[in-house]
Amino acid sequence: MPKVYARRRLSILAALTAFIASLGLLNSPTASAALPTPVTAATARTYLASLTVATPNHTGYDRALFPHWITISGKCDTRETVLVRDGSNVVTDANCASTSGNWTSAYDGATTTVASSFDIDHVVPLSEAWDSGASKWTTAQRQAFANDLTRPQLIAVSASSNRSKGDKDPAQWMPTQTSYRCTYVRAWVQVKYYYGLSVDTAEKSALQNYLAGC
Repeated sequence: MPKVYARRRLSILAALTAFIASLGLLNSPTASAALPTPVTAATARTYLASLTVATPNHTGYDRALFPHWITISGKCDTRETVLVRDGSNVVTDANCASTSGNWTSAYDGATTTVASSFDIDHVVPLSEAWDSGASKWTTAQRQAFANDLTRPQLIAVSASSNRSKGDKDPAQWMPTQTSYRCTYVRAWVQVKYYYGLSVDTAEKSALQNYLAGC
């Protein structure tokens, strides 16, 4: 067999192999996404050191003061956008509601194929934000906070873990899945730093302790 022909045949086989492999990738399950990657532990420690320490303001909070689940694109609101982002093999209907898919809760490891069984958690709870500075914001600022898809502030998690957390800060509650705690505190600090929110003494101490182990 002439060498030129042999090389050409090998080239064709290589191209065909690559094409078949690409088909396999296209047909493989979509990887599960997650909230935007938080800053590093070192950066989080720097951010934390600069946060104002203050006594929380526990008066006047109302969830309605933080307009949330606004339209993001077409018929998709914030909740639906996060469900698609954080799930795998997600199928949505004409109204952008997730009709099927797979979700894993980073907080407790729970899994589901039913989107309605998962909540969208605000890493820094709305009431926590209110108590630490958001009471002084405009409604537009609170809306931006409640629907922030750019910072690591929104994540799809099991309803049970979200209800367990409630409005607690890291001195009072942490994900039961210990492998996620470092990510969680880095996200918490980044969000508080970006929005200029304060921390209380116990909260700061807990964050320092967790970040020391990251």
